[in-house]
Amino acid sequence: MHSQDLPGGAAQDAVSSRPPPGLANYQRWRRYVLAALVAVIFGALLFGQSLFPPETPVHETVEMIGILLIFLGIVGRLWSTLYIGSRKSAELVSGGPYSVTRNPLYVFSTLAAAGVGAQMGSISALVLFALLCAGAFHIVILREERYLSQVLGAPYEAYCRRVPRFVPDVSLYDEGDTGRFVPKLLKTTLFDGLVFLVAMPAFELIDAGQMSGVLPVLFRLP
Repeated sequence: MHSQDLPGGAAQDAVSSRPPPGLANYQRWRRYVLAALVAVIFGALLFGQSLFPPETPVHETVEMIGILLIFLGIVGRLWSTLYIGSRKSAELVSGGPYSVTRNPLYVFSTLAAAGVGAQMGSISALVLFALLCAGAFHIVILREERYLSQVLGAPYEAYCRRVPRFVPDVSLYDEGDTGRFVPKLLKTTLFDGLVFLVAMPAFELIDAGQMSGVLPVLFRLP
């Protein structure tokens, strides 16, 4: 995650490597929460297994749905970055994906995480990963909203009353203005998103390890 993940359009300038002191504190808190989330997910992936054996229709279908969710998450993060990437923390962005949800980068990251869980071939893993990520992001979002309310004031508070915090309301969609295009930030977001794709070959290795007995299976999910 990067500074452009801030909801409501509060992002750092692409060329600035020194965020405001208040923003730096929230970014540090976010890194702690996300690090804990990654550790939990990694443990679940390493020692969990689906009740549906590989090559069965249910297992394969869930995996394919997961791949679609991963790609949707990556594309959605790129779309969000087009709007938020070049804006400063003193500017409110409310167009494009930010017109339907205040936190599109977190929403699309949650979809991608659900797709990672689906690579277990488990419907429960898909849902649980989505809920786990949404819960972790909710903690971060509440802290960030307090900061943004102080920085952006009344315009941001009006934006919060109009646009939902997380679950998108597509009826509110407004194209808006993308601002200045910053290729470097778009590239960074793309590389960040591609990390989700590592789940696919990683799961093949984990499956092989579990089937050979090298990795223990501590629990199974339907």
